[in-house]
Amino acid sequence: MEIAALSGAALLFFIWGMYNYLGYRNEKRDIQKKVEHLFKRESNRNSFISKLGDRFDNTEFAKEFKHKLLHANIKFLPSEFFAIMLFCGFTLTIVFYGFFHIPILISAIITIFICLAAYFLLFYVRKNKYIDKLNNQLSEVCRLLGNSTKAGMTIIQGLEVVAAETETPTKEEFKALTQNLRLGVDFERALKEMERRVATREYKLFINALLIQKRAGGNLTKVLHEMAYTLEERKILRQTVKTATAEQQFITYILPALPIFLLFMLNTIMDGFFDLILTLPGIILMVIFIIGMVIALLLVRAVTNIKV
Repeated sequence: MEIAALSGAALLFFIWGMYNYLGYRNEKRDIQKKVEHLFKRESNRNSFISKLGDRFDNTEFAKEFKHKLLHANIKFLPSEFFAIMLFCGFTLTIVFYGFFHIPILISAIITIFICLAAYFLLFYVRKNKYIDKLNNQLSEVCRLLGNSTKAGMTIIQGLEVVAAETETPTKEEFKALTQNLRLGVDFERALKEMERRVATREYKLFINALLIQKRAGGNLTKVLHEMAYTLEERKILRQTVKTATAEQQFITYILPALPIFLLFMLNTIMDGFFDLILTLPGIILMVIFIIGMVIALLLVRAVTNIKV
């Protein structure tokens, strides 16, 4: 009898405990849903490799490199970027060794050279992509701000509209501007800080227009709409120039790759062909070829890099 009573009481306490536990889980889930939008979760990655990547991303080197990726408009974390580089390097080494029958040590050296060249070329080609994207979105900023002031809003309210409605990376720049204004930073000082971050002719003109209007007054709506129209015309002209020079720029990337690919193919067809490159005359010719390709690449880019 006592055993039955204790067993029944234990079962009841077990059911009561499970009921409270499930209620706690539901309550916890509801609270998480209510406050989820208030906190930005940086990462949901839980694997061992991902945690190593997160630890690397928190280092000083990674934080500085993240700014470099941002200004190149490359949407990767530093750990993801270097992981892709390592994977490509490993794949190229296997391809050179297995497909082109190049010794493993030479394959590794060639892969390192290619990865380093690709790294510097990538950031050289994309060094102004972040600024270019900001300039391309500035016409939309002028239009939004002009419509806001036309509707009776103040400049600060119009800037908050711009921060809410525009896309990345303009959104982040104007969010930083409006946040400084909310914290009590002087309007002129906040704009000068933005001008320091985005040092382009377009943004200098835009910021000076706001400062002049703030000091002396004037029809800001008309000025902003005319500026938006001018920037749209410049954007169309830049795109036209880019389209006209696209073939020449594409050729600068294809021409250096073709002789290298033919060299590897000949080494596959003719055994020992690559050994000729390791001789003194072969090394001299290879150095001359590389210097010539680099000079040709720089000259073609200098000719096709037309600033509007």
